[in-house]
Parts: sequence; C-alpha cells; structure tokens
Amino acid sequence: MHKSKKFLLEHLKNDVYCRLGVSKIAGVGVFALRDIAKGVHPLKTWMSNKELDIDRSELKKLPASVRKHVEMFCFYDDDKVSIPVCGMNTMNMAIYLNHSKTPNLKFKRNGNLVALCDIKKNEELTIDYDKSFGEKHIFD
Repeated sequence: MHKSKKFLLEHLKNDVYCRLGVSKIAGVGVFALRDIAKGVHPLKTWMSNKELDIDRSELKKLPASVRKHVEMFCFYDDDKVSIPVCGMNTMNMAIYLNHSKTPNLKFKRNGNLVALCDIKKNEELTIDYDKSFGEKHIFD
C-alpha cells in the first residue's frame, strides 16, 4: 500500500469525528459522527490554524459581501481581523462551533480543542464563546 494512502486511512480511522449539520442552536453546527471520549481532540486537522492579523482599514477595499463573510467567521476587534493564512476557501470546522454556557469542548493553551466530557454520536459540539474569546457575547 502506498505510504500516503496508509497515512490517510489512519487519519480517517483515528482522527475524523465530526460533520457539519443543521443546528437547533443557530444555523450550521458541528456534530459527532461517532462517540468522542473525554480528552479527545475531535477537530484534529492537517490544515494550518495560523492566522494573520489584517488592519480593518485594509478590508474596506474588499467587496462588501466578502467583508461580511470575514467578519462573520473570523476573530476581530476594533483595529484588526485575524484571517486564516490558508485563506477563506479552505474550511476549518471549528468556525461552525456554536455557543453554549454548558459546552462540551474547550480550547487548550496550544489552541487545540478538547472534549470536556464524553460526547455521543450525533450530539452537537459547542464552546463557551465568553471563556474561549475572553469577552461577553450577547445573542438576540
């Protein structure tokens, strides 16, 4: 068997836990494809999670629809927006994690997400936005 094929099959067997789906919380959410044990990093990926800070004034040159997309899915403050270095056409499922005050995932110091408890197949994965991003989030 080709080394890359073996590596990919191992990844599928050991690292793929999630899918996107329609959320009862809000829009699209992340759901367990299979049971996830406490302590597992269910969104392990080969994609870089590194981000580049872009001055918000530079975004004004972009089409309005692209600016809205960036603001919806990227972390930002008054001065800058943190955009994945892989661009916006490559997806990181973590951007679809919905907020919960009783989350089943949390960020570790290294930026990886870890299961806080055992998560059952088809259960939605959530994080606490306030704890994860260090600010108060208010939802209508």
